[in-house]
Amino acid sequence: MIRTRPILSWLALAALMFLTSAREVSAAAEIHRLSVVLSSIPTQIAGGDFNESLDFFNRTRLRPRGLEALDEVTFAWLHTAELRYFVRPNLAVSLGVGQLRSQTSREFLPAIQQSVQLRAEVLSVPVYAGGAYYLAPYTQGDFQARAYLGGGFVSNVYTRSVFEQVESNTDSLTTLGGDFRQDATRDGPGYYVEVGAHLFFALRYSVMLSAVYRGAEIRRLLDQRTNQPVLTPDGRPFTLDLSGLGGRMGIAIGF
Repeated sequence: MIRTRPILSWLALAALMFLTSAREVSAAAEIHRLSVVLSSIPTQIAGGDFNESLDFFNRTRLRPRGLEALDEVTFAWLHTAELRYFVRPNLAVSLGVGQLRSQTSREFLPAIQQSVQLRAEVLSVPVYAGGAYYLAPYTQGDFQARAYLGGGFVSNVYTRSVFEQVESNTDSLTTLGGDFRQDATRDGPGYYVEVGAHLFFALRYSVMLSAVYRGAEIRRLLDQRTNQPVLTPDGRPFTLDLSGLGGRMGIAIGF
């Protein structure tokens, strides 16, 4: 239910903009060369070695004790802000930055005044540059809709994966191994492809709806404190895969 609230908010805003523009029947759809686009993208996350490590922890530490497993990280919200400029009526270029973040956690209370807290989190700041090719418009009154195809390159900076366990007053029967924290980081390249529709009204605001696939595999993460390679349980270099398919809901503010 919590995840659906941002979607309903975007749909309500889009509907309000459409109804407002419908009142101005004598106006034409406004196409601005330069726009700031604010978007929210519910997206999948592949996870890679991050989820495999969580599965290993579940199999070796939690399930043998009859404890509930820690959920894998498979979903996140990617919030972005970008500048979009039409260099030609059917060709736009864009430059943007975003934040992708997802977290899973679990708390166990094995006895009175005892607790074990688990937290796993991934975080990345994608900086991207790309372009979009717009197809022929569909126009009706003061409304115009244009399908587009887009794509570009991404630099995933400030990328981190965190796995933390904090124990309080545990003993030899209730401990899961004591406090620990694995904090891995590294930047990495990526890409995105996009297909969607751009809806223009008789306003400075327009709406973008699209499907976006992101390829973002960050290899050979390093320990943030020691700068040494982080390894998987079977001894391989640690890879964080943030790739996934998402749905973009954006509001463009024209200038």
